Amino acid sequence: MRSLDLGNVEHALHAMLTEDEADPVDLAIFAAGLGDIRAAGAVVEDAGVVARLGMINFVAPAAMAAALAERMAGRGHGRIVMIGSAAAFHALPFAAAYSGTKAGLAHFAEALRIGVRQHGVKVTLVSPGFIDTAAARRTGGARPLSTQPDVVAARIARAAALGQAHAIMPWPFNLLRWFDRVLPGPLRERLLLALSPPGH
Repeated sequence: MRSLDLGNVEHALHAMLTEDEADPVDLAIFAAGLGDIRAAGAVVEDAGVVARLGMINFVAPAAMAAALAERMAGRGHGRIVMIGSAAAFHALPFAAAYSGTKAGLAHFAEALRIGVRQHGVKVTLVSPGFIDTAAARRTGGARPLSTQPDVVAARIARAAALGQAHAIMPWPFNLLRWFDRVLPGPLRERLLLALSPPGH
């Protein structure tokens, strides 16, 4: 396991590729994620927060996955796992930056998977729902279907081993994704607004 400062994408890329040169990476799991919601009483999220989430949740992991996928394609094999979020399926008005950056990551992961599979590289997108961590508990609000970290880790490992294209966990979030798509626009918007934590 390696922890890198994704706020400095050039440094993170250099560190990752240097390690790959020394010992070629066969499996990479990009578990980058910074969650935040707009401040209580604010109309929108702070622009600086939006920029930081964009870098941490999308720009840096996407750039690193692309660089490593190119190396793996040259070797003819490799597996990349990108940790997204079930929030990517929903336009959350109180967490526009988080849901938006995770949506971008989801589309990137799918496009990357299609582009490199013919070169022996498998890309898996994992979209978990709520995970019962101390950080998640501090944000407040409802966390339906919250899953323990060890359970999520085991499911991620299984999805990676199977070379699964997209793993949504737990499975009810797959139904919620479909539900979000078929709801009439006005009703969908009312429901999304109703999900906002108190004071937001």
